[in-house]
Amino acid sequence: MKLPRSPLFCRLGAALLFVGFFSFIAELPLKAEQPSSRMLSSDWQFRATGNTAAVPEKDKSDVQQWHPAQVPGVVQTDLLRNNLIPDPFDRDNEFRLQWIGLTDWEYQTVFQADAVTLGHEHVDLVFAGLDTLADVYLNDQAVLHSDNMFRHWRIAAKPLLKAGPNKLRVVFHSAVEKMLPYVKSLPYVLPSISTHNFGNEEDIATAPYTRKAPYQYGWDWGPRFMTEGIWQPVRLEMWDALRIDNFHIHQQKVSADAAILTAELDIDAGHPTTATLALAHDELSGSRAAGREATDGTETLQLDAGMNHVSFPIRIATPKLWYPVGYGAQNRYRFSATIGLGKKVEGAHAEVKTGLRSIELHRVADQWGKSFEFVVNGITVFSKGADVIPFDSFPNRVTPEIHRKILQAARDAHMNMVREWGGGYYESDDFYDICDELGIMVWQEFMFGGDMIPGDVAFQENVRAEAIEQVKRLRDHPSIVIWCGNNEVETGWHNWEDRQQFKEAISPTIRDRIWQDYMVMFADVLKSSVSQYGDPVPYWPSSPSANFEEIPDNQHNGDMHYWAVWHHQAPAQDYTTQFPRFMTEYGFQSFPEMRTIRAFANKPEDFDIRSTVMQAHQKNKGGNERILTYMLREYHEPKDFASFVYLSQVQQAEIIKIGAEHLRRQRPRTMGSLYWQLNDCWPVASWASIDYYGRWKALHYYAQRFYDDVLVSPYSHDDKVDIYVVSDKLQPFAGTIHSRLLDFSGKALLDQTKDIQAPAQSSAIYLSFDRAELAAKGDPRGSFLVVTLEVGGKKVSRNLVFFDVTHNLQLPVVPKIEATLSAAGGNYTIRLQSPQLARSVYISFGDLDVESSDNYFDLLPGEPATVTLKSAATIDQLRSALKVISLTDAFAAN
Repeated sequence: MKLPRSPLFCRLGAALLFVGFFSFIAELPLKAEQPSSRMLSSDWQFRATGNTAAVPEKDKSDVQQWHPAQVPGVVQTDLLRNNLIPDPFDRDNEFRLQWIGLTDWEYQTVFQADAVTLGHEHVDLVFAGLDTLADVYLNDQAVLHSDNMFRHWRIAAKPLLKAGPNKLRVVFHSAVEKMLPYVKSLPYVLPSISTHNFGNEEDIATAPYTRKAPYQYGWDWGPRFMTEGIWQPVRLEMWDALRIDNFHIHQQKVSADAAILTAELDIDAGHPTTATLALAHDELSGSRAAGREATDGTETLQLDAGMNHVSFPIRIATPKLWYPVGYGAQNRYRFSATIGLGKKVEGAHAEVKTGLRSIELHRVADQWGKSFEFVVNGITVFSKGADVIPFDSFPNRVTPEIHRKILQAARDAHMNMVREWGGGYYESDDFYDICDELGIMVWQEFMFGGDMIPGDVAFQENVRAEAIEQVKRLRDHPSIVIWCGNNEVETGWHNWEDRQQFKEAISPTIRDRIWQDYMVMFADVLKSSVSQYGDPVPYWPSSPSANFEEIPDNQHNGDMHYWAVWHHQAPAQDYTTQFPRFMTEYGFQSFPEMRTIRAFANKPEDFDIRSTVMQAHQKNKGGNERILTYMLREYHEPKDFASFVYLSQVQQAEIIKIGAEHLRRQRPRTMGSLYWQLNDCWPVASWASIDYYGRWKALHYYAQRFYDDVLVSPYSHDDKVDIYVVSDKLQPFAGTIHSRLLDFSGKALLDQTKDIQAPAQSSAIYLSFDRAELAAKGDPRGSFLVVTLEVGGKKVSRNLVFFDVTHNLQLPVVPKIEATLSAAGGNYTIRLQSPQLARSVYISFGDLDVESSDNYFDLLPGEPATVTLKSAATIDQLRSALKVISLTDAFAAN
């Protein structure tokens, strides 16, 4: 801009001229607007392009035509939406749809750029995620090659934009076909989990070399769907003088007395400028209109062109802290940063939500080895929960409502931690927001699912950029209490058979180099990224690991995965021989309920565990047969397929109950129990306690009981029964243990009580029974021990002990269960009563959606149980659909 020269202006000295000029420029509002953005989510099209050799001939002409596409999305869901493929989850369609991931796909849209858009100094094209190998063209000019599903991409687009229509085109290359020539050229091919699940094209694993969600190559619970597409939002971002790239509250020291914080901002400035930073905060539930926002101060900034890092100290006296559920409130704060340019001109504004808490991974030498426990705000926490996998094979179908439903179910089962497993993708912001809100801690892994990794510098730097982006994106979530380098890569290298075979096939020099590549990635690249950008959250190199202090996956140092029960078909009681410091994986499979199965199976011949369809929805080889093998050890043979399904869930729940209660009894030696797994990515027989549609299996109802804050847990061993009480409570309590030996008709053979004083956060034996003495009072095959813990006159926990395997027990053949359904306070209740013991009582309502407060429970003789029901159905519909069965209904009549 050329300034007019007045006589007064000309007489000013040089210093005043300099200051006056920049003061005048700072007052101009034209180039000082706040950054704004515009989503590019409409008018997308897609088609097959380039490499189409894998496309079936009958489909080739159709898929090579342009069709409407949804962004964000992936090609499989676009094909399904256009009726170009059948439902990938139906029957065994997975195997007929592999051509999709072996084909190249092109997406394009045309968007308008008006004078206002082009009038900004900067217009950036921002991709939040591209899956995975893609070339991006703007107005037919190449602007990006992406090679990492987990990174975002920012392109300075203004030079290529024109007034009016602009074409944006993205060409995706098959992650398999594109990588195959490269992998073939290598002197050796790293072993891959994909080899043991679905298999690999030309028997060559490309997964270890590709930064793509590992589970999409197939897993032992999930299908192989090699997705491609614009899987995260894409937008145009317009800005002028500056923009805030990142705003973070670094929690340096947090206590009940004070929170010593640093506000850290990354500010991208278009040119050198002077600006004013103003910081403020309020409680997230507070009302700014009520004047509750507290000003933290202002600072004048001298910004250089490019990225500037700015820090500003903040101190909050007597802060309201964030706690895991069960240990305190989930208080959170909102911090705001406003950058001013000149008088009354707001150049940029950003907000961040966080909860203030101290976090420590406590590892000290003790009589059992080395401790492994999380300490939040000075409180040692027993971590209770499950491992989380991706919520869908097609990530774009996952909604915040789905996340909330599953995470709320986790909290309802008294879980305070989920492990975000490293074989999927980094979850969306809403997932962590919900965990923050619910008080669920997150064990967060980087996305390495089990494969060794290449060691070239380009791969390492690609991952470094990924790690920095993800840590910076997620670091203000108080729920994230640990960053873990990978899932099972370390233990796999040391212990897995295929890795031993691989190591024997290569030279010692190459073997050492591969391990050194591992160390560079997981002891340097990722560790330094967390240390520099994620402090004070701790880093752990792998799960399981002993932090390189010794061989991983042991019982005295680090965390542990235990799979002898299930994979090696060890007895379920073997769980009680394990004494890990922290158990991050153990599990057992079951089928989902019949309603879920009918979503993918619809022919009579499908309903057999050996049918093609059932085998297609069982991804652990031999899994259906293994379920049956375990089943016949404990139970009679189920009379039909539906009975097998029901019994599989009961069996899973009973087996995991053994492990979970044992781990809880071992506190403080063991301080974590995370079972495998919480959820499913498709309808399948798996280790999940909640199926793909969000329906609780028996295991999740059991978890409500064995993860409750107070647990009475009988342990039968060595001819005696020890009665433990486990408490996660922060205060001691007085209670009464009520023990009864009953026959199956309810006759009391023993009845006694004992008052106890339970210390805070404790596990102890309070009484024991000699099994021989109990047997003298009642036939072990016709009696059982009921142990109830009462606190303040209220029953808080109950557990049963049986003295033989189930198929040896003289259970009532068909207990007569009386069910009374009533409307109550906007919900319904069902009251159940039986004159005889009814085990594993299951309430179902066919195809109606009904939430039950309890299910799969033992109904004691003559002792009614009331369950609360939530449903949009009428009471007549519920009565018509109601079905109540118990364990012996699953077996043929003798």
